[in-house]
Amino acid sequence: MESSSAASGGSTRREATRQKLYEAAVTLIAEQGFSATTVDEIAERAGVAKGTVYYNFASKSVLFEELLRHGVGLLAASLREAADRTAREGGGKVDALDAMIRAGLVFIDRYPAFTQLYVAELWRTNRAWQSTLMVVRQQVVAVVEDVLRDGVAGGEFSEEIDIPLTASALVGMVLVAALDWKSFQAERSLDDVHAALSRLLQGRVSGCR
Repeated sequence: MESSSAASGGSTRREATRQKLYEAAVTLIAEQGFSATTVDEIAERAGVAKGTVYYNFASKSVLFEELLRHGVGLLAASLREAADRTAREGGGKVDALDAMIRAGLVFIDRYPAFTQLYVAELWRTNRAWQSTLMVVRQQVVAVVEDVLRDGVAGGEFSEEIDIPLTASALVGMVLVAALDWKSFQAERSLDDVHAALSRLLQGRVSGCR
């Protein structure tokens, strides 16, 4: 049996390998599509043997499904941390939503290929991982819903606000605006894009009091 330190080291190495495979897969699939991307290409891009891919993931589909879970999990965690940090600093719920918008833009700026892939997959209904995609999408939306719900309970937002739809709209606004920024308005800074979305937030959500 391995010692705890040896086991920890093995776990760290495996996680590093999986991270390389995620990065290779998301870049290739974003470039040429899921069907056209082969396991051989993923392994080559990651700098590992083909067998390493299958050691970590049973198939290309499983790799992609885990990629979705991993990436969206990171996004949800970054949004939650932004909201929690705002609360610790004494900010209100509008401030929390604004911080979450910025955190979302930072994530997309760092992982544009993943975001492009994620948004593209949301429109497809014939994938084996569709149910997983719906689950991970709800992870992100739920973080925003929690802030909106607390804002309604605290009197900061109108009770008439449709929480699920508003949360989905805010997430969608960030995703679409950020992809447009990266694809067609790359000369803009992250601060510029955040300022524009912040004005929309202030006018639409905080105006619902």
